[in-house]
Amino acid sequence: MALKFTDANVKEEINSGKVVVVDLWAEWCGPCRSIAPAIEELAAEYEGKAAIGKYNVDEDNELSSEYSVRSIPTILFFKDGKLADKQVGASSKAAIKAKIDALL
Repeated sequence: MALKFTDANVKEEINSGKVVVVDLWAEWCGPCRSIAPAIEELAAEYEGKAAIGKYNVDEDNELSSEYSVRSIPTILFFKDGKLADKQVGASSKAAIKAKIDALL
């Protein structure tokens, strides 16, 4: 199951040293809802190898402000506490998986 990232816990996770994938989304965003099943599946597949979760931009906004996120869905990929890659817009599960594999 995908983690629920918030302003309270996302920085700690990013700075944990592992690969972290953050899906920035909102309930009203159709493309966000379309990639949600892929995010859930990837979270299960990579459990123990990478932290994969969702960050609701309507509930929290520090991360989206810090990384100048202007449109959603946006997926941020972190490695060793630093932004390593970014995917803007809806993407296939295979494309997201390829980016995660490249960081592991």
